[in-house]
Amino acid sequence: MRETGSKPRRILFVGLLCACFALTLGAARVGRTEATPVAPPGVFTISDNVNLVLLDVSVKDRRGGFVTGLKKDNFHVFEDGHARDITQFANVDTPVTIGLVVDNSGSMRLKRQEVIAAGLAFAKQSNPKDQFFVVNFNNSVVRGLPPKMLFTDDLQQLRAALYYGAPVGQTALYDAIGYALKHLEYSHLEKRTLIVVSDGGDNVSRASFPDLMKLIEASRATVYTVGLYDPEDHDLNPGVLRKVAMVSGGQFFEPQTLEEVTPVFQKISDYIRNCYTIGYIPDDLTDRRVVRNVKVTATEADRKLVVRTRTSYITTPLSELTADQSRKDIQRRDIHQTDMQQRTQ
Repeated sequence: MRETGSKPRRILFVGLLCACFALTLGAARVGRTEATPVAPPGVFTISDNVNLVLLDVSVKDRRGGFVTGLKKDNFHVFEDGHARDITQFANVDTPVTIGLVVDNSGSMRLKRQEVIAAGLAFAKQSNPKDQFFVVNFNNSVVRGLPPKMLFTDDLQQLRAALYYGAPVGQTALYDAIGYALKHLEYSHLEKRTLIVVSDGGDNVSRASFPDLMKLIEASRATVYTVGLYDPEDHDLNPGVLRKVAMVSGGQFFEPQTLEEVTPVFQKISDYIRNCYTIGYIPDDLTDRRVVRNVKVTATEADRKLVVRTRTSYITTPLSELTADQSRKDIQRRDIHQTDMQQRTQ
């Protein structure tokens, strides 16, 4: 990632804004979710394609060290128990779109500085072609970048985004992750990752946890979660962060002290940089199941290898799930308004 001085800044604009996203995300106000900005027309289209399944795959040896340099023939992919031909394979440090989803509620006030420092150190070590965005959340979900900037590769812009807003209020964790997953669809890069920093608690989201899990399974993003806990916080829920990471093929980290936050971000960087990208074509002609189970194995003659990737996905496009959740939100709002009107009559 670049640091800018007097040189002009290069900003990466990508994506087109779907109408269903606008319905879902609304305006940036307390208790509501910020709308995704409109990108310049004709640049990139939203990727919502299940004809190619792309997996981030990490491989380790018995000692926990990353195994690099494997070839396509070292891997085998199975969907619902049936072998699938690998049609896309990459084993190099390819550019990735990374969303930093940061809890900005009142419980994070004393932890914020360490989280920001860790995020900036992570960005400095990133691939120069990586693109970043920031989602801050408390009662509301707000993007940290300027309204018309979808992504950035500029360290100063990222710093300002991480410092955006004061740490106050409650926690809309599910809404924030869902928003970030939708925002990733504007990226033209195939490799996509979220890093979520929170205590796992949620007390004001409109989306439910099952709603969020459907979005994760529909997305092709890998989610890494970092749990920072306040013993006096009764809403903390590490199980949520653990499950979000596991289903997406990421990993859950639980630093015991604030000093461990930066090393945790370094570990996440190691996972991202050492991942293989594996793609295959699913069987949509004879298999009509919505939920597909995935397994990837790696073999090498002289050692046992441990593979980590997502374990399932759903064939329903993310845009359809988003539209369905929008309809439910509108129905709930209408019912609430009708109820309030009846009470005042």
